[in-house]
Amino acid sequence: MIQTVLCAVDVNRPEAEARVLQTAHRLAELEGAQLDVITVIPDYGMSVVGGFFSDDHTKKAVAHAKEILNDLVTDAIGADANAKVRHVVGVGTAYHEIIETAEQGGADLIVLGAHRPDLRDYLLGPNAARVVRHSTCSVYVVR
Repeated sequence: MIQTVLCAVDVNRPEAEARVLQTAHRLAELEGAQLDVITVIPDYGMSVVGGFFSDDHTKKAVAHAKEILNDLVTDAIGADANAKVRHVVGVGTAYHEIIETAEQGGADLIVLGAHRPDLRDYLLGPNAARVVRHSTCSVYVVR
């Protein structure tokens, strides 16, 4: 039985991710499950790049990403459904944050998109593959 579905999206790709969100929403509804949606932003505090950003940059980036995520989910599945969604903004490496959030949130299913490997997506492909490979729960990949 599926009680929690975690849907991972990239807020920078709203058109592509709308279908992923709609699929995750349908799966959650079929199971009567909670839908959680996560997006991940880079960790700007890392020593290599941290000096270029203010101390509160990550906090501001998380708040901004949460607003964009909320709008993306509302546009994809509607305001009523979005009101029931738990929104998560992870900070760090996408695949690590997705797996960690799934484990901590007790997700029974992770839903994410498989994007065509054009130049812009080369960083996304390995993340999806790593989630599939290392997740302790089932993963549904939307093509």
